[in-house]
Amino acid sequence: MSATRERSTVISNTIFVGNLNYETTESELESLFSEVGDVKNVHVPSDRMTGRPRGFAFVEFSDSTAAQEAVSRFDQHELGGRKLRINEAEDRPRRSPGSAPYSSGPSHGGGGGGYSGGGYGGGGGGAKGKAGRPKGSRRGMRGKKRSL
Repeated sequence: MSATRERSTVISNTIFVGNLNYETTESELESLFSEVGDVKNVHVPSDRMTGRPRGFAFVEFSDSTAAQEAVSRFDQHELGGRKLRINEAEDRPRRSPGSAPYSSGPSHGGGGGGYSGGGYGGGGGGAKGKAGRPKGSRRGMRGKKRSL
């Protein structure tokens, strides 16, 4: 059985809640979704730089029937002046060690991650005409400049 067919038949206990107002709290979401079933966990990711919520959340239920009920009942439900977009959460594909973060496919531009590659991630991939050049680390770049 293929992976896409298998994923569609497996019913998840976790839902994705999108289009959230930035002021919405985890406790508000927990009280809303507890109307359809037992809520095990609510996670509202925040931006690393600003610490501000990112506008979406994940809600985990104790059983899959409650998750299905939440999707059908609360999709397009208004909360905080915004219509929520709710669907079943999908698992993120696992990254292999040393792969560049946020890459969605094969790298077309340069060195790999890890310690021997001189930094994290691949090359520019089209940034300012420098495609194909590995980014490298700052220390490595300073050393190359000194040796010239």
